[in-house]
Amino acid sequence: MTSRSPLALRIAAGAGLVFLHLPLLFIILYAFTSEERSYQFPPPGYTLKWFAVAWNRPDVWAALGLSVRVGLASTAVALVLGTLAAAALSRSRFFGREAISLLLILPIALPGIITGIALRSAFSLVEIPFSYWTIVLGHATFCIVVVYNNAVARFRRLSPSLVEASMDLGADGFQTFRHVVLPSIGTALLAGGMLAFALSFDEVIVTTFTAGQQQTLPIWMLGELIRPRQRPVTNVVAVIVILVTALPILAAYYLTREGENIAGSGK
Repeated sequence: MTSRSPLALRIAAGAGLVFLHLPLLFIILYAFTSEERSYQFPPPGYTLKWFAVAWNRPDVWAALGLSVRVGLASTAVALVLGTLAAAALSRSRFFGREAISLLLILPIALPGIITGIALRSAFSLVEIPFSYWTIVLGHATFCIVVVYNNAVARFRRLSPSLVEASMDLGADGFQTFRHVVLPSIGTALLAGGMLAFALSFDEVIVTTFTAGQQQTLPIWMLGELIRPRQRPVTNVVAVIVILVTALPILAAYYLTREGENIAGSGK
């Protein structure tokens, strides 16, 4: 029998959810407004016009395409490096192991402006011109952390006896990874990759320092808020960003919540 939470606690939780999500509802509402220059409440009318306008604006498509390409590339880098780091640190014990783990997690703990300034200084020092690849490297610094955290937790629950049994039966390292390790950590890697893509897609601060003259979708939105051309178009694009970032996060949640049920875990 489960006891119900106190009424005050439930009210406080509901108020917190309203505080967090009410602004998102206003963004969605004003994506349909018929008024172009102001935010009247309630809106004077509703229309789908701004979705068509956003669809036909090449600057929106250019920014969206760049954000998707950067997100996919930085996620790919994070999956490779984050998984390798997680495998090494979860299966080996050596001097400095905790220090290396701290250094891996540090980029996501530091304020984004510190990471951005550090990356910009490093790129300028070695005379790397700002381009698509500097944005990818900047985003990969914190995407690696997300993949690493998911992968290392799953590696620690994977029983070493499964790997030993596979090797005893004659499988080489690649076969053991493909048939034993990868199926066990696959959902964690998929969840980590989705979260990494979501973080990359809506990143602003690090992108500002590493993009040069290029505009990802969040940078485009920031520029439109400062010097708006058509306010509702910015809200339409914000709705797209909400969908693109929320769906991977929800998928990652459902993929990882059953992570305790790993073959051989706890044995």
